[in-house]
Amino acid sequence: MLSRITSRLPSNLPPLRPSSLLSSTRSKAAPFARSSSSPSDAAMFDSSKRLAALRSEMQRHNLQAYIIDSGDAHSNEYTAECDDRRAWISGFTGSAGTAIVLAPGQSDDGKAFLWTDGRYHQQASKQLNEQWSLMKHGVPDVPSWTEWLTTPSHSASFLPAGSRIGLDPALITVADYTKLAPPLETAKVELVPIRENLVDLAWDAAEPGTKPARPRNEVFRLEDKYAGQSAKDKIAKVREELQKKDVFGGDKKAEAVGGEEEKRCWGLVLTQLDEIAWLLNLRGSDIPYNPVFFSWLVLPTASASKPTLFVDLDQVPQKTYEYLANELDVLIEPYEGLIPFLDGIQQLLTPQDLVVLPSATNLSCALALSLPRCVTSTRGPISLLKARKNETEVQGFRNCHVRDGVALVRYFSWLERELNKGEKEWREYEAAEQLEEYRKQLDLFRGLSFNTISSTGANGSVIHYAPAANGESAVIDKNKIYLCDSGAQFLDGTTDVTRTLHFATPTAFEKRAYTRVLQGHIAIDEAVFPSTTTGYMLDPWARKALWKDGLDYRHGTGHGVGSYLNVHEGPMGIGSRVAYNDVKLEPTMVLSNEPGYYQDGEFGIRIESLVVVKNQQTPHEFGGVKYFGMEHLTMCPIATNLVEPSLMSMDELEWLNRYNAEVREKVAPLLRETGDEVAMEWLERSTQPISLV
Repeated sequence: MLSRITSRLPSNLPPLRPSSLLSSTRSKAAPFARSSSSPSDAAMFDSSKRLAALRSEMQRHNLQAYIIDSGDAHSNEYTAECDDRRAWISGFTGSAGTAIVLAPGQSDDGKAFLWTDGRYHQQASKQLNEQWSLMKHGVPDVPSWTEWLTTPSHSASFLPAGSRIGLDPALITVADYTKLAPPLETAKVELVPIRENLVDLAWDAAEPGTKPARPRNEVFRLEDKYAGQSAKDKIAKVREELQKKDVFGGDKKAEAVGGEEEKRCWGLVLTQLDEIAWLLNLRGSDIPYNPVFFSWLVLPTASASKPTLFVDLDQVPQKTYEYLANELDVLIEPYEGLIPFLDGIQQLLTPQDLVVLPSATNLSCALALSLPRCVTSTRGPISLLKARKNETEVQGFRNCHVRDGVALVRYFSWLERELNKGEKEWREYEAAEQLEEYRKQLDLFRGLSFNTISSTGANGSVIHYAPAANGESAVIDKNKIYLCDSGAQFLDGTTDVTRTLHFATPTAFEKRAYTRVLQGHIAIDEAVFPSTTTGYMLDPWARKALWKDGLDYRHGTGHGVGSYLNVHEGPMGIGSRVAYNDVKLEPTMVLSNEPGYYQDGEFGIRIESLVVVKNQQTPHEFGGVKYFGMEHLTMCPIATNLVEPSLMSMDELEWLNRYNAEVREKVAPLLRETGDEVAMEWLERSTQPISLV
C-alpha cells in the first residue's frame, strides 16, 4: 500500500473577510416544484434571466467572477436536485463540469464559461446557448478552469489585478483551495469565500419557490450478513489507522508552540456520504442512485470519546437510533450542527492536536477548525479500507451479478423480439423502463445504480448520453448499433454493465471497431501483473488493439465500485490520469473493465464488465513478488455477430467462447425459474461458440 500523502494547509493563505462568512439571512426555498423552464437533457436553454439574477448578487458582493462547480458540500458525484446549481445556471445537465460567470464588463460579449471533459463535449455543445463559451477539457491547448484562472495569459484580460473571485466554501474542497489560492494571490486576484451561496439566492430571485428542498429520507441499518463486518469493528480499525505514524505523512514531529513537539491526531472529520454509510453500516436514499444519506461524522481517535453523527433526526427511525446509540455509542446531532461543533472543538485543541481532513473535505470545515490545526490526507483512512472488499462482499458481488444477468438476458431477448416484430416503435427511454421492470423482480433489488444509458445509433457516440422521459429519446433502429449501459443496487452488491448489440447486419467498420474494443476488454480480464502494478500501468493494455487502427476513447478504462454503495468508488481505477498511478491494485478490489470507441454522429461501442482483483499463481514468482489477476463478475453474453474473427488470436477467441459458456451455465438455472422461454432461447443462441477453424 502506498504511503498516504499529506500536506499541512498553508497558514499564509489570503485572508478571509469575516463579513463574507456570515450565514445568509434569506428564508429557505419552498418545497420543490420544478420550473417549467428547466432545460431538458437535449434542448438548448436560454439562461439569460438566471445569469442576470446571479450577476446582481455578484455586484452586491463586488465580485468580478463567481465559480460554480457540479458538486455539493459532500463531494458527491451525483447530487440531489437541490444541489444542481451548475445545471440550473447553465442548462448543461451532464454530471461533471465547472462554470465561471463573469460580472458585466469582464467579458466583451457577456459570455460565461463552462468546462467539461470529453464524455460530455457533444452534450454540452447541444445544451449551451450563445451566452456560454464551452471549454473542452482534455483537448490540446484548452486549459483547465484552474489553469485558466491562475495563468495570466488566459485570464488577465478578463480578471486583472485587484479582481475578486467568489465561491461557496462548502462547495470547494480543501485540496482544490490550497492549489488555487496561492497563485491567485501572486496574480493579485483575491479568492473570496462567501458562505451564502449566490446561485441559491439567484434561484430564489429569478424563479421563486422552484428550488427543491434537501431530501430527508429514512436511514436504515445494513445487516452484517451483507456488510461482512460489524460497524464496531470498522470504527476500531479506523481508530488504529489514526494512531499510525504516517497519518501526518510519515512524521509526527512538527513545529509547535514552544519548539518541536510530537503532534497527535485528535480525530477525523468525515464529509463523504459513502464513507459514513460504510463505516456505520447504514444506508439511505437521499442521493439519486447512491444508497447514502445527508450527514457528517466526527470520529475522535480516543476510544473513550464518542463519535458524533450529524443527521436530521426525523430521518432516523427508533430502531436505527437505538442501534447507533446503544451498539455503536454514537451521539446524534442535527445536520446543521457540524460547523458550530467544529468551532467549539478548535477552541479545545492543544497546540499538539491536529485534525485529519480527507482532501475531499469542504473548505468550510477547515475554516471552522482554523486552518493551521488541520492536516489534509490525500485519501483519508477509510478510502482504502472500503475499497478492500471482505469475502462476504466479494461473494455478494458474485451472487448479485448472476441475478442481474437474468434481467439483462430477459431484456435483450425482449428487445430483439419487439424490434423484429416491428408492430410498435420503441424509444430508448421506454426500453430502459422495461429493463428496470425486469430488475425489480430480482431478489434483494433496491434500485438502479445510475441512470440507464439506452442509446441507438448516433446517440451512442455521446459517451454519457441518457434518454429522457419528456426530452430526447430516439426510436431504436434495429439496423443501427444499440449501446446499453446500466446497473442496479442490491443489498449484497452493486452492478454496472455495458453491452453493445446489433439486431441486423453491422458494417465492416462497425465490426472492426467492436472487435478492437473487445480485444482491449479481454486484455484487462486476462491480465496477470505484479503486486506493484497500478491502474495507470494497466490502461494501455485496454487501448493497444484500438491504437493499431488509430482509434481511442476519451474516458477511463475502469473505476472502483462500492458494495451496495456508490457505483463509482475510489481511490483506485484504470486510466491515463496520473492519480491512477498513486494506488496499487490489490486483491478483493472491485473495478469496471470498460474500453470503448465512439464514432461521432454515427455509433458508440463499449463493453463493460465488473472484475475483482485476485491472487494469481504463476510458475516462478520472480524475486518473491506476488502476482495478481482478474476474476470477472458480470454475467451477460458478449455479442458475437459484431466480432470480426480474423482480427482475433486463437487465445482471444477461446476466451470469448469460455466467457459466454460460463454465462450460460450460471444464468440459465435462475432464468429457467422465470418461465421466460423467449429469454432461454436467446441465451442459448447468444452464447453459441464462434468456430475456431
